[in-house]
Amino acid sequence: MSTTTVTPTRPSVATDGLTNGRLPGWSPWVLLLGSLAVTFAAFGIMAGAAGTGLNIAGAAVLGAILYLVLIFTISAIVEGRRKAVDRLVTGVVTAAFAVAMVPLVSVAITVVVAGAPNWTAEFFTSSMRNVVGEGGGALHAIVGTLLITLAAAVISIPIGIFTAIYLIEYGKDNRLAKGITFLVDVMTGIPSIVAGLFAYALFALFFGPGIRLGIVGAVALAVLMIPVVVRSTEEMLRLVPNELREAAYALGVPKWLTIAKVVLPTAIAGITTGVMLSISRVIGETAPLLITAGATASMNYDLFNGRMMSLPVFTYTQYMNQGIPAEAFVGRAWAAALALIVIVMVLNIVARVIAKLFAPKTGR
Repeated sequence: MSTTTVTPTRPSVATDGLTNGRLPGWSPWVLLLGSLAVTFAAFGIMAGAAGTGLNIAGAAVLGAILYLVLIFTISAIVEGRRKAVDRLVTGVVTAAFAVAMVPLVSVAITVVVAGAPNWTAEFFTSSMRNVVGEGGGALHAIVGTLLITLAAAVISIPIGIFTAIYLIEYGKDNRLAKGITFLVDVMTGIPSIVAGLFAYALFALFFGPGIRLGIVGAVALAVLMIPVVVRSTEEMLRLVPNELREAAYALGVPKWLTIAKVVLPTAIAGITTGVMLSISRVIGETAPLLITAGATASMNYDLFNGRMMSLPVFTYTQYMNQGIPAEAFVGRAWAAALALIVIVMVLNIVARVIAKLFAPKTGR
């Protein structure tokens, strides 16, 4: 009786793009550095021959393009077309992010370099009262900015949050909700100067032309803040799972209490971020505050009495109305701009901390 020996055959190795080889993890960085080195060397040689300065932006752009071509070609040969397209798109997105960061970093560096040397104790402890040249400070503008922004937040945040709650929890696309949504969309796109004119005209009806008060500026900023708060809060409330609401309703919890104890605490982190976004949107506005709050060189702690200075208006007036010496006025303008940026950063950090403290705990 004969026996047949069956020799096992090895499975064939697939050759599609999913099982091709892989480039080492360091290869994209080497290609990027090599591309930049080649383009910067070429631009340096041309700049030396022409006797001009090195075109850094042109060399960086051409280096990025050369890198994208190389990474796509090499990846297509080694890893397959699917992975090559993925690396190409990743490179394009990264390049777009880098381009978007250039103006932000440039502005930040410029403000810090020009403003930090003018940060003195006098700048933060005195106003511009009776100061015509060097010296003086922006304490009155810092106080005015904080008071006006605080008043605007007190006005706009409750209105925006309650409006968003109505639209998501109660409106259910009825006619009133659709009308409110349309008005919020319109308010989102209005220029800041229009908000200032609206607030000025509203108070001028009761107090007469020429009215300049801190509270008028707060109302103008509140008009700009409300649509941002409404939109951001709407999106956060939509992200709250309906199962949480249904579980509360099944336990017999009233709807208003479900919103207060379940929905809002769940979305508090996102709502806080939206509120801070709205504050960052308006704290640097100049045009509406020029019309409504005006400018002054003295301290004013009363929103309902007299003109009130703010940091954006202080920066504008110091730069546009330069006296002698001009360097003192320009220096105070840069210092005020840096102070405004720092205030926004501090407010955002505080908001992040608050959101983290009050956010619902998900761990067991």
